[in-house]
Amino acid sequence: MELGLKGKRVLISGGTRGIGRAIADTLAKEGASIALCARNAQQVEETLAQFRARGATALGEALDIADRDALKAWIARAADELGGIDIVVANPSAFGIGATEADWQGGYAVDLMGSVHTLEAAMPHLEKAAATSGDAAALIVTSALVAEADAESAYGAYKAALVHYAKGASRRLAPKKVRVNAISPGTIYFEDGFWGNARRHMPAVYDTFLKRNPMGRMGTGAEVAGMAAFLCSPAASFITGANIMVDGGFTSRVNY
Repeated sequence: MELGLKGKRVLISGGTRGIGRAIADTLAKEGASIALCARNAQQVEETLAQFRARGATALGEALDIADRDALKAWIARAADELGGIDIVVANPSAFGIGATEADWQGGYAVDLMGSVHTLEAAMPHLEKAAATSGDAAALIVTSALVAEADAESAYGAYKAALVHYAKGASRRLAPKKVRVNAISPGTIYFEDGFWGNARRHMPAVYDTFLKRNPMGRMGTGAEVAGMAAFLCSPAASFITGANIMVDGGFTSRVNY
């Protein structure tokens, strides 16, 4: 399927590692130009160098996404350098999976408001792109924990709030041809990610969650990125307000 992503201008937060990096890789391979940010300056530079070595157009900066003013200024610079923004992928996370004060404060500043501020700052650029091409898209990366709760979790609560936010934004922006969707990954394995570390250092936790996957395995970043690329593309031009689970059946709820 031709996704129609060639030449699209994409802004991605949290784009140097894990799911964000997988999405950036996939979109760049489809011919999109990428602007990304992350907290670690060295990782940003290494990621940009790898993209450029493959011939991709890529730019980025080290950024604390909880700093609203710095985030807004970066998005303005990225839009200027790219010549506009067609697609935004909001993928920040403080990963406060517990319920301590630090988990709630960090998740509010990064996961929730970092995503909200990203979309707010990028929206004029998305609306302009949609007016020109007939389609622009925003994607919020959440988690399968929006539908699963074994204990109190700031991470899960804020990700669930973002699904609600995406739905409301999608209704408001549909007349302007700006689509807003969410994607909720399940247990996605990266060697340097949470599940890779769990396999090495918390094998009992890893095995418990592995057994909860009906497919008998964890997912890959590429599997999440493939769905993300579709949702961001003109090929999904009639899909908005959706939250798509990419979880291998991990969640048991019925979506209807």
